[in-house]
Amino acid sequence: MSRVCHFTGKRTVSGRSIKRRGKAKRVGGVGRKVTGITKRKFKPNIQKVRAVVDGKVGRIKVSAKAIRMGLVQKPLKRNYKPAEKAGS
Repeated sequence: MSRVCHFTGKRTVSGRSIKRRGKAKRVGGVGRKVTGITKRKFKPNIQKVRAVVDGKVGRIKVSAKAIRMGLVQKPLKRNYKPAEKAGS
């Protein structure tokens, strides 16, 4: 499975990282010079969460923003009690 949010559709996007050196002209320098441009990735904060989807409980990948927005419906807590032993 890829790194994609089930609700918002957020996914990894590509971009560039720009390295610069020098002093800005407004501070009294001769200007900032670009010394290198490299590719980089912007990755969303994806979490695996147990949630109710279409009436069934399952694990889905959701962005942290979707969790904060309240788009994720958590399943109810189980009220499980082990059966008592007949002998004692």
